[in-house]
Amino acid sequence: MSHVKAGGTAKNVHDSPGQRLGVKLYGGQKVKTGQVIVRQVGMTKRSGEGTFISKNFTIHAARDGVVSFTKKKVKSFTGKSHPRVEVSVK
Repeated sequence: MSHVKAGGTAKNVHDSPGQRLGVKLYGGQKVKTGQVIVRQVGMTKRSGEGTFISKNFTIHAARDGVVSFTKKKVKSFTGKSHPRVEVSVK
């Protein structure tokens, strides 16, 4: 008779590929209309002038130009301000 009980099942074995998030074009680089600038989960970076944000929070260029990143203070619902990065195309 065996002296070790049954091993049971492994629970944390599912593995999925990475989502390839992050900044795709950096400040000073040229961009064409519709190109992806930032892929993100949630609104960690805000869309400024010359950009638009899609359903999955991806920031795209709305026109041809040069990408720029600026720091802004955004007020939350409670009135507290948080520093956020604004992406714009000029």
